[in-house]
Amino acid sequence: PPAHSHSDWIGPPDKHSNLRPVIFYVPPEESALERRLREARQEAQASNQRFWARHNRAFRQEKEEFIYSRLKAKGLEMRDESGQKATLNAEEMADFYKDFLSKNLKKHLQYNRDWYKRNFRITFLMGQVALVRALRWLRRRKKNVE
Repeated sequence: PPAHSHSDWIGPPDKHSNLRPVIFYVPPEESALERRLREARQEAQASNQRFWARHNRAFRQEKEEFIYSRLKAKGLEMRDESGQKATLNAEEMADFYKDFLSKNLKKHLQYNRDWYKRNFRITFLMGQVALVRALRWLRRRKKNVE
């Protein structure tokens, strides 16, 4: 982002995680509490990026292996006569999706628990930052009135 920017910047989707990375704005006079909030948001983003990159990589690999094994069982190759990649029908792929989700249920439950914990912490810190800013604004307003 340009040096004069005063906001977060959101980039294009990551090719591995499909999440859009955020470059967080760091104010020049960032308080310790604001820094804790920004760092919590950065850690949540990094954690999400890691989880979804691993998950998507495993998904693609297992999907390819599933397709290959099903095609092989049918006596077919990965590419047809014209060179096009062979595919399975929706019902066959539904079997894969169901199995993949069932096999990864514990990982998803753990991810959701961690996600909720991180977001609760972020929300709590956001509340604290908002309260500090409101009190600071009230003090300035009171000074200006006097």
